[in-house]
Formats: sequence, structure tokens, C-alpha cells
Amino acid sequence: MERQTKQRHAIEAAIREGGRPLLPAELVTLAQETVPGINIATVYRCVKALAEEGVIRAVELPGEPARYERADLHHHHHFRCDECERVFDVPGCRGGVESNVPDGFSVRAHEVVLFGRCAECERPSRKRTRSATTARRSSR
Repeated sequence: MERQTKQRHAIEAAIREGGRPLLPAELVTLAQETVPGINIATVYRCVKALAEEGVIRAVELPGEPARYERADLHHHHHFRCDECERVFDVPGCRGGVESNVPDGFSVRAHEVVLFGRCAECERPSRKRTRSATTARRSSR
């Protein structure tokens, strides 16, 4: 069992309250609200220990660094925003993936990742801002 330090408590709180899978850098930012001196090395050490203890689990998307979420969440899938690159939980699972499996194969687990734009990035005011930025870049 890992020592219960203020850094560990801050990281656990960040994961618990984050509401979505978080990158280590995001954990640093959130944990610094409670423990200003916390750094990325401390976060990595703590994340490793928490994962080994089964408190958190990694959410791994191809070609991206792992994000971390609570291990006690029910089975669910994820949505990755193409614009802000945040990952969000998609509650529940419609199931039925077994119907896509070739004859003679058996499914141990599955993960579905949806890609698109999150609600915040999809807002009209954000679109205008992004379009204006794109227009400025292309006029250079």
C-alpha cells in the first residue's frame, strides 16, 4: 500500500472530480490547485502506484499517451474531440459487437472510440473564432 501523501490525495481527487479520462499534464494542473509544488514526475509515480493498486485504469487510444480514469466505473466507451483533443466518457454500451465477430472467434473485451467535436468546440461562437483564425493564417 502506498503512503497517503497530500500529493496522492490531490491526484486522486483530480481523477475523481475530473469527470473524464485525464492526461498526466492535466492531472498536474488540477492537483496544483491543492498542492502548488506538485510536478509531472510525482504525478507519474502516483499514477503508476494507483494503477498497480487497481484504483485507476489507463485509457489508451492508438498513437496517444495514456489518460487515466477511475477503475470502478461501469463498462463504457470514449469520445475524442478532434479539435481540443480531450477524451470524454460515453456512458453505457449498446452491446451486440459479437455479431460482427467472424465464426470461430470469441470476444474477451471490446473498446469503442468515437471521434468528432465535443459540445464546447461545436458551439457556433467557437466555430466563428476558429474560422477567423484560419482565415488570418491563410491570408499571411
